[in-house]
Amino acid sequence: MPTFQIESQFQGPVGGVDEAGRGPWAGPVVAAVAVFLKPPPQRLEDAIQDSKKLSKTKRESIFKSLHELENFVFAIGKASVAEIDLHNILQATFLAMRRAVQALPFAPPTLLIDGKFIPKFDGIEVHPVIGGDGKSLSIAAASILAKVTRDQDMEVLARECPHYGWERNSGYGTAEHQESLKKHGVTHHHRKSFAPIRALLNPC
Repeated sequence: MPTFQIESQFQGPVGGVDEAGRGPWAGPVVAAVAVFLKPPPQRLEDAIQDSKKLSKTKRESIFKSLHELENFVFAIGKASVAEIDLHNILQATFLAMRRAVQALPFAPPTLLIDGKFIPKFDGIEVHPVIGGDGKSLSIAAASILAKVTRDQDMEVLARECPHYGWERNSGYGTAEHQESLKKHGVTHHHRKSFAPIRALLNPC
């Protein structure tokens, strides 16, 4: 269960950073940064978990509550499919994270970032937290913000390209998505640098 234990080790506001969408075959990668200036109500604190452990309904409910919360600051950053294909998914994820932090109204002195590999930020102390969305409440909140935002983006793209089931699979390489790729081909929303998509574009 994520707590404020890690955040409490630092002075001043601490931002938690996480991403959604590194693995899918289509769509942007989305990052979020979350800063609790004061702890949330206990009911909300108890509800916040790693987004992957929550149902879609529960994630969306917490997402709404976070938007309405006082003494809480957050921002979203994205990197496009073109940027993913140009830089690679890791560097595009770092780009999205930097954009999220830059979009905050202030720069927190400390950032906790989920994962082993993390970007650098000028003038900000940055700490990697492996499995951070299960340990840090700030990172867990960021994981929910990033995941729901990206799912909403994919639902919009699904209306533009209705054959791929992105409103259900979020662009991941599910059987439904693979079958639709064979039938309808690759769109401009697909990550052409990813091996399964590249193989469709350049068959043996």
